Amino acid sequence: MEDKEEKKISAVVIRRLPRYYRYLGELVENDVQRISSKELSEKMKVTASQIRQDLNNFGGFGQQGYGYNVKYLYDKIGKILGVNEPHNMIVVGAGNIGRAICNYSDFSKRGFVIKGLFDNNKELEGKEIAGVGIYSTDKIKDFIAQNHIEIVALTLPKAAAKEVASVVVEAGIKAIWNFAPVDLNLPPDVIVENVHLSESLMRLSYAIANNKE
Repeated sequence: MEDKEEKKISAVVIRRLPRYYRYLGELVENDVQRISSKELSEKMKVTASQIRQDLNNFGGFGQQGYGYNVKYLYDKIGKILGVNEPHNMIVVGAGNIGRAICNYSDFSKRGFVIKGLFDNNKELEGKEIAGVGIYSTDKIKDFIAQNHIEIVALTLPKAAAKEVASVVVEAGIKAIWNFAPVDLNLPPDVIVENVHLSESLMRLSYAIANNKE
């Protein structure tokens, strides 16, 4: 029989999983032990049937008349998302976005451990942001190898992002979190998660424009 955690899951369901994880994490922090799909739907603004359908992709986890064990479901979704184990990462670009990422303590709570911040400004070398050391970009390859880095966040201008992306891929990186306003042309086995802030704002602008009477 096929393991439900290994079968192909739609991208739409995968995009909702972090929201489940976040809401369930809040419930765990508030010592809530169980919740029904109806109660969860009211919090997430997703129908109860959609929640049951989503979770059935991974085995269901609920009991009729009881609902969901919050901590159990939280741990299971964490395992599905792969955040039950730590992921070492670095940030390249010590500008505003790079510094904000280092300052955001929630990442470490979710298992994303920022091991270093890199920049080509030599004056920053040796300094720290929120306990994260700043290093020169010419040390990236060695640092990746020595610290078992899995994820690289790029918070750089277009041209620099392309160059650094090639360098870190050569160093063995298979996962890039890209904040640069550019599409990276990388091998198919490299996963790129793009965060284009201007595009997100334009979608918001579209929503505003189309909601006007």
